[in-house]
Amino acid sequence: MEEKDAVAALAALAQPLRLRVFRAMVGAGPQGMNPGELAQMLGIAASTLSFHLKELVHAGMVSQEREGRNLIYRASLERMSELMDYLAAHCCLGAGCEQLAIPGCTNC
Repeated sequence: MEEKDAVAALAALAQPLRLRVFRAMVGAGPQGMNPGELAQMLGIAASTLSFHLKELVHAGMVSQEREGRNLIYRASLERMSELMDYLAAHCCLGAGCEQLAIPGCTNC
């Protein structure tokens, strides 16, 4: 992942409602959710949800697919993993968590 892609992904997630939407879709897994289900689950208006989904799609954090008459949105678990890897790429300054005694760190 390039820095500009990481910035776009983080910017998309740096809004409370978009973060809630993304987390709900991560919870839904690979089957995804349609906007109606998502709006009802989160208690938000469809027009508000549409705006936030557009931002998440633009950042590559969510995909959109048409299934018949319905749109299905899915969290891009691959993109999420790439973002996590990017953020942890230089964890512990390359020394390894064991040497720095950082409890629970598994990225080094």
